[in-house]
Amino acid sequence: MKTYSAKPSDVTRAWYVIDASEAPLGRMATKIATLLTGKGKPQFTHHIDCGDFVVVINAEKLVATGDKLNKKMYYSHSSYPGGLKQKTLGEAMEKDPTFAITHAVRGMLPVNKLRDGRLQRLKVYAGADHSHAPQQPTLISVKETK
Repeated sequence: MKTYSAKPSDVTRAWYVIDASEAPLGRMATKIATLLTGKGKPQFTHHIDCGDFVVVINAEKLVATGDKLNKKMYYSHSSYPGGLKQKTLGEAMEKDPTFAITHAVRGMLPVNKLRDGRLQRLKVYAGADHSHAPQQPTLISVKETK
């Protein structure tokens, strides 16, 4: 029996919609990263990008547990002395509601040549409207079940 290895021409990409107001940021980001890498597909191959397209809606209604809106910090540095800039999750959401989701998913993807292409297939929208209805995306729920 031979080992199957996917070719770029064998890849079929599906479209999925995820509502950001259903689950916390981390749970949603892990689900998105899994869909973008294609790890749930039987033809998954590490060196071929087998992932799907993911559309995230309602990014402005992002769920953050506890006091993360005020305590979770994002840091950037300008490479100059004293150039450390920091902002909380709440401040980042006011400026750009899509930043937190994109940042979380980017950190969960493997660091290799396929990461940029996978991130291009992630579409994040602040509101409930998106322009990908012609692709007939499937709605995926990420709600917690207790």
